Amino acid sequence: MNLFDKFHAGLPYADFLARYATEGQKQRWRQVYEQVALTDSQRQLLASFRRTMNVLCLAGAWCGDCINQCPAFEHFAAAAPALRVRYLDRDEHADAQRELQINGGNRVPVVVFFSEDGFEVARHGERTLSKYRQLMRDQTGEGCPTGIVLPGDPLLAQVTQDWLNEFERVQWLLRLSPRLRQQHGD
Repeated sequence: MNLFDKFHAGLPYADFLARYATEGQKQRWRQVYEQVALTDSQRQLLASFRRTMNVLCLAGAWCGDCINQCPAFEHFAAAAPALRVRYLDRDEHADAQRELQINGGNRVPVVVFFSEDGFEVARHGERTLSKYRQLMRDQTGEGCPTGIVLPGDPLLAQVTQDWLNEFERVQWLLRLSPRLRQQHGD
């Protein structure tokens, strides 16, 4: 399967939510979007991105993991004009979901990074290391999770940084690519 074809079928953030999310889901996405706060250094880093990165996010508007992670991608795109993020509904694009299974299961969000000319560079998903660490503490420790994300939640900041680390890794991979350096003369 050529996943870059799916990138072209993907929707911008607002269009994705308008098409797939209920009013209640839109409110939850909006709440998390409003809670994501990039630091000055994170914004400066994103502004330094020069290589076009096409980013496909397989998601579900109903999915709590998507609601708690994908809004950060929109903050990244706002700070980095080189980022082009598109969202693809998992259920409507079952062929892409099969291609992007994790550990034999249908998971979201899954992000696929492409070069400006459509070569797949990396895949990442569905939860970040910080989220898995929290789940391990909640599910194997003495604490009982509430499932409530509070304003100023340090986990949201950690997950945002985890995702930013992956976006940064792919940007430097593209920036240092001999093929792209030759193409751009840099």
